[in-house]
Amino acid sequence: MTSTLIAPAPARTVAPVVDRLGVADRQIRRLGLRKAFPFSRLAGVLLLLAVWAVGSLTGVIDARKLSAPWTVVTTAVDLISTGILQEHVLASVSRAAIGFAFGVVIGTALAVVAGLTRSGDALIDGPIQLKRAIPTLGLIPLLILWLGIGETFKIVIIALGVVVHMYIQTHNSLTSIDNRYVELAEVLGLSRATFIRKVVLPGAMPGFFLGLRLSVTGAWLTLIVVEGINAVTGLGKMMYNAQNYGQSDVILVGLAVYGIFGLLSDSVLRYVERRSLQWRKTLAG
Repeated sequence: MTSTLIAPAPARTVAPVVDRLGVADRQIRRLGLRKAFPFSRLAGVLLLLAVWAVGSLTGVIDARKLSAPWTVVTTAVDLISTGILQEHVLASVSRAAIGFAFGVVIGTALAVVAGLTRSGDALIDGPIQLKRAIPTLGLIPLLILWLGIGETFKIVIIALGVVVHMYIQTHNSLTSIDNRYVELAEVLGLSRATFIRKVVLPGAMPGFFLGLRLSVTGAWLTLIVVEGINAVTGLGKMMYNAQNYGQSDVILVGLAVYGIFGLLSDSVLRYVERRSLQWRKTLAG
């Protein structure tokens, strides 16, 4: 009796996962943002300036309502040569810096107390959320009654806006730590102080820096309003005086200085953030 030999079935080739996904024969696409080229954020600003210049040259933009770029530059040079612009800039920067510093310290301290303790959260979060619902500039009439219209009033208004930005962002970061880290710290037997120092505070740093960036922008925005109230010097005062005389070129010089200082301060904070949070990898790099 002859036995029939059965040939073994050919081994089934298991298609690799990449084949099933349809990406085996093509280059993997990068989903993140491409590397930014130097000074890329100035591209939009340069385009805006180009449109403004062309509109002024062709007469599409009325020079009586919006002065040409070269007129604004000439006016800025004149204001610098006479020392007028430096005087106003120094006054504005001093007010913004003092209000910003007070606001950052107070807002961060309140956020830490409210974010790390139940009693602090119960006592602090409610009033801050109530203040957030009230526009800071809406408090001007009341603060004038309390503080008058001097420098203290202006600095307090700036600081109040900064406090809210710093508190909201920092408090949210402190209370949004993933609960898995809490459980891991408990398993490892970390003390509360070590847990706060090693896990909570580093995890809250991105929110803290976001609060700084929003605060510095808010300080400049508030400054231009409060300097119109009984101020002797300041960029806002210079612009309000120029409005009375129809000097759009002076107004644009003031706006340009505000924009430059705003961009510079934000850029400095972004640089410090990148250096401080090198451990964090994001789409922006």
